[in-house]
Amino acid sequence: MYADGAQPLSNALQHNMTLVTLNLKSNYIGAVGAQHMSDALRHNTGLTTLYPESNAIDDIAAQHYANALQHNTTLTTLDIHFNQIEHVGAEHLGDALRHNTTLIILNLESNHIGPVGAQHLSDALQYNKTLTILNLGYNDIGDVAAQHLGDGLLYNTTLTTLNLRTNKIGDVTARHLADALRYNTTLTTLELQFNKIGDIGVQHLADALQRNATLTTLDLQSNPIGEIGAQHLAHALQHNTTLVTLNLSTNEIGDVGAQHLAHALQHNITLTTLELASSGIGYVGAQHLSDALLHNTTLTTLVLQNSYQMGDVGAQHLAYALQHNKTLTILNLGNIRCEVVGAQHLADALRCNTTLTTLDLWCNDIGYVGGQHVSDALQHNRVIVTISSTVSCH
Repeated sequence: MYADGAQPLSNALQHNMTLVTLNLKSNYIGAVGAQHMSDALRHNTGLTTLYPESNAIDDIAAQHYANALQHNTTLTTLDIHFNQIEHVGAEHLGDALRHNTTLIILNLESNHIGPVGAQHLSDALQYNKTLTILNLGYNDIGDVAAQHLGDGLLYNTTLTTLNLRTNKIGDVTARHLADALRYNTTLTTLELQFNKIGDIGVQHLADALQRNATLTTLDLQSNPIGEIGAQHLAHALQHNTTLVTLNLSTNEIGDVGAQHLAHALQHNITLTTLELASSGIGYVGAQHLSDALLHNTTLTTLVLQNSYQMGDVGAQHLAYALQHNKTLTILNLGNIRCEVVGAQHLADALRCNTTLTTLDLWCNDIGYVGGQHVSDALQHNRVIVTISSTVSCH
């Protein structure tokens, strides 16, 4: 659908009060079509969710939607990701957020709002009292603008989820976000994956976690975090009582970092999900994590896929933990280069374990014999739901 098709749809929406969700994904309505939709939103009182994703929306189109938001009192979700909105369009949307009292979800991922646009939205956060989810991923925000977002969080009292993935954010921004977390009492999810936050930035975030009592999910996947950063986070986990999900996949944690995190798991009583995929953890790190699982009673999901140096020895350590652990339900050991011996140890563990529901062994070299060991174990274990395995992925 193009702009000319948006006009009759707009006319219909001005009279229809029963439709609540409209998905316009991949319809190139552009600025003219956005104006038609904006006219509809001024009169429509039924629509709550609008998805103009991939609609060739530019700054002019964003202005039309922003104007509608200042009058519309029913729309709660506006998803305009994968468009062409730059800082001017973000400024218009920011102005609308200062006045709008109904929108709770705004998705601007994969636009081009840049640092100036992010600053406008940050200023709006200090006044808006209804928005709970803001997605600004893939927008080249950079450190300076992200600092302003941190400042906005100091005053905002409603936002619960902030997505800043892939925005060239480094240690300086992490410090500002950490300062905000010390005082913010509403944010529960912070997504910072695929950025440039290193050990220093993580130290700031870890310090904030010792005081913050609301954040439940922290995603730091694919940042240059090493064993020192892991140590800072581990120390925070021994004091934090609210974080339930921590994603450190695709970092540089290593065996030493895993040791620090394992020590924290022996004391932490709230974390339920720990993701450490592709983080350079070998069989020594697996042993430390295994020791932690003997004592931890809250962790339910542990992701260790692509830990190439674990092999059979690492699988053996984790298998021993499974014979005693009573809480872990999901264990991902995909592509850890486990072979027949490791599969046998895991199979032996499955005969004793009654809580694990999902075991991923994809891309390992367990072969026919290893598969037979696991298959035999499943005849005795009725709890396991999914085991996906492959002979080899090399």
